[in-house]
Amino acid sequence: MAYEVQKTDDEWREQLSPQEYAVLRKAGTERPFTGEYTDTKTVGVYRCRACDAELFTSETKFDSHCGWPSFWTPLAEGRVEYLEDNTLGMKRVEVRCATCGSHLGHVFDDGYGTPTGQRYCINSISLTLEPAPAPAD
Repeated sequence: MAYEVQKTDDEWREQLSPQEYAVLRKAGTERPFTGEYTDTKTVGVYRCRACDAELFTSETKFDSHCGWPSFWTPLAEGRVEYLEDNTLGMKRVEVRCATCGSHLGHVFDDGYGTPTGQRYCINSISLTLEPAPAPAD
């Protein structure tokens, strides 16, 4: 697939830390309960760490207690893409950034009482958080 943001493997390696590269470009997974956004309550927009595309908002983030940041929907359809993932002996749906193709995590239809019945289980290392501006006095 042709992405809006395309770089060579060497360019990605130069831009990303080894840990970021392993997750974003090689579909790795950070260890549970270690990511910087797992328990964050900051209001703002979550962007792709690789290309800065806006992906999720704090309004759809919820406490799933699964070890990774969880959202019940992306910011808008078309911001992420879905790929069948049959690795590790499981049938899952991988979530990637639709702008650069970087791996973000997986989406599960496991209820959790969310408005969509879905849990987007996303690696913190795949994201950056842009806090909302402070309200004016």
